[in-house]
Amino acid sequence: MASDNQNASLGWFVAGIGLGALIGVLYAPKSGRETRETLATSAKEGSELLRTRAREAAEQVGTFVERGKTYVSDYGHRGKEVVAQGRAQWEEFVDKGKDFVSDQSTRITAAVEAGRQAYQSTGDSSES
Repeated sequence: MASDNQNASLGWFVAGIGLGALIGVLYAPKSGRETRETLATSAKEGSELLRTRAREAAEQVGTFVERGKTYVSDYGHRGKEVVAQGRAQWEEFVDKGKDFVSDQSTRITAAVEAGRQAYQSTGDSSES
């Protein structure tokens, strides 16, 4: 029963398509040749529009790619500058640390030497 209902619906659908095509041909404002020429012209214009839009899209993509390359290059240079500044600061801190250690080493050596001399001088004076 459902199959009969589907076949009937399909039959009415096909009949509607045929009737629509017949009415379209009867009331067409142009002849078949004119209609075909109009369709061909519209197709050519559509393809030309599509080519133009594709060309414009390719140009925009090229512009975006170039802009992206510029940004990446700029960020790369900035990164290198930051690394160089960090390295310079690190080297400065290391040099200051070396100077501090050297200065403290000199002071400690001088203090030990002064202590040794004081000990020897008190040892010499206690023997007299």
